[in-house]
Amino acid sequence: MSIDTESCKHQPVYFGVININIDEKTIGSVDVWRCAVCKKKFCEEKQLGIEEIAELVGMPKIDSDAKWAVTICKLQQGKYKWKLVKLKENGEIKHECLDENVITLNIKDYKVEDENHRSFLIDDNVNKAVEI
Repeated sequence: MSIDTESCKHQPVYFGVININIDEKTIGSVDVWRCAVCKKKFCEEKQLGIEEIAELVGMPKIDSDAKWAVTICKLQQGKYKWKLVKLKENGEIKHECLDENVITLNIKDYKVEDENHRSFLIDDNVNKAVEI
C-alpha cells in the first residue's frame, strides 16, 4: 500500500542530524525530520554564528521529484558558504555566491557540476559529520 505524501497529515518525528564541519569544528547542522506515516523527510538548516531566521522555517515542502541536499561554495578557503537546497535529478539552481552575485549551477544526477561548488545529499549522510 502506497501512502500519498501530499494528502498525508504529516506526523513529523526527529530522524537525525548532519553536522557540517571545517577542520573538525562544527559550523552548522541540518536537522532531519521524517513523517511517521508516509516517511517523507523534512529538513532545517542551522548555521552557527548566523542569527537570521532561515529561509525555510518549520516543515518546508519538497517536490516528489527532488531531494534534500547541501551545496557548498569553495571560493573562500576556510570560510566555505553552505546552504540547504532542494535538488532535482537534472537541471539548474540559483546560488548566491560569496560576493552576493547570483549564479546558475548545473545539476546532474542530483549533484552540482561546478569546479568551485559541490553538493551532497542529505539521505546519504544522516547522523554523520561532513567535512567541507
